[in-house]
Amino acid sequence: MAFASIRIITDDLDRLVAFYEQVTGTTAHRPAPVFAEFRGDHGPVLAIGSTATVAMLGDRAPQPGRNDSVLVEFEVADVDAEFARLRDLLDDVVLEPTTMPWGNRSTLFRDPDGTVVNLFSRPLPAGTSRSPWTHR
Repeated sequence: MAFASIRIITDDLDRLVAFYEQVTGTTAHRPAPVFAEFRGDHGPVLAIGSTATVAMLGDRAPQPGRNDSVLVEFEVADVDAEFARLRDLLDDVVLEPTTMPWGNRSTLFRDPDGTVVNLFSRPLPAGTSRSPWTHR
């Protein structure tokens, strides 16, 4: 079994896709008007689908809106720089850049549908620094 993706269901696909394009700095792959994917070089896929992608499930379909049980997480080279780049886009900042007790540097905010997004960087080994060539 291979892990394929996490999919967020939304009433406003274009708005949510535009938000994640800003966050990730990449353009979503749109194989259909009701669906988009963000694929990196490796790792999981973030998929975004309109309610039409789950309509056949009837009243058991996932409902769009605030999700308080899932975090979408992106590892970045510089949390503070990414927060500064995105600050004007963010309507709901949950946590400004902070060093967590376990050493990660994180900032958390909600996407337009209310899902919490975590941008984080792991602590560096002592005596090292991040390369200016590290990409997000």
